[in-house]
Amino acid sequence: MTVVPDGCNMFVVDLHYVGSLDRVDAAMSEHVEFLKKNYASGVFIASGRKVPRTGGIIIAVAQDRAALDSVLCQDPFQQLGLAQYSITEFIPSMLARRGYFFS
Repeated sequence: MTVVPDGCNMFVVDLHYVGSLDRVDAAMSEHVEFLKKNYASGVFIASGRKVPRTGGIIIAVAQDRAALDSVLCQDPFQQLGLAQYSITEFIPSMLARRGYFFS
């Protein structure tokens, strides 16, 4: 099984919180459900909080930026104005065959 399906590229989605952490925490369970849905669909590969906690990172795969944007607009953090996104698209030239998370 490959991490990146044919015809897709990878993206680094860098979330930066623009709302208070109290508001972010209040929306966290909805955001986690959004993440789970997109892990199940195969769009998200990895995600987590930044250190220090100023936002988060999502590694995603999609056919193009427009397809990824249509997913990200469903994020409660975006809908509630709690985060801004910086997105970097890249074409992976190497991937780990086996690692801590992939087998």
